[in-house]
Amino acid sequence: MPLRSRCCAFRSWSRAPFSTSFPSASPVPFGGCTRSASSGSSDPPDLELARAWLNAFESGVKTIPRHVGQISFSRSSGPGGQNVNKVNSKATLKVPLAALLPLVPRLLHPELRASRYATDRSQALVIQSDESRQQASNVDACYAKLHQLLASSAKAVIPGETSREQKDRVSKLQRAQNEARLKSKKFHSSKKSNRQGSKYDD
Repeated sequence: MPLRSRCCAFRSWSRAPFSTSFPSASPVPFGGCTRSASSGSSDPPDLELARAWLNAFESGVKTIPRHVGQISFSRSSGPGGQNVNKVNSKATLKVPLAALLPLVPRLLHPELRASRYATDRSQALVIQSDESRQQASNVDACYAKLHQLLASSAKAVIPGETSREQKDRVSKLQRAQNEARLKSKKFHSSKKSNRQGSKYDD
């Protein structure tokens, strides 16, 4: 290709627009709700969604499906008479965090990762029960402990809604503080003006 043609081709290529667009964050569902994955965990919408999830969870409207966990059995060392150490009645529930966390609000994630049931090695919640001689009863006890963990974690990190009386009280305190600050500012400004006036009089 002639040199002139190469230069023209280079100029036309260098003038072509360069795209800088990036794909937007995909919504992350939990408990039937959707929100942007890039939203902060302390935003008011997150708190509202978390409160709604907790209310639905405590009322039984929303539950954690059992298929997210894996159940295994082993010999129990608890009560059971002749069945102790002979029958695999002890239940162990293993819930991978990767399967559980998308089902609950983000506000709960740090609390669940720091719970006594969380294991760093397997990245899962491991809950055990050997309170009964029956496998089914121990399985139910494991899921009951999981339910209790989720409820207590939610109550620990989700603040309650502020009542109208509390809002009015805070508003009055803020107004009083602002008025006191303005009075103090005017007082200091008046003192400064008086000092400047007395200096000019001398």
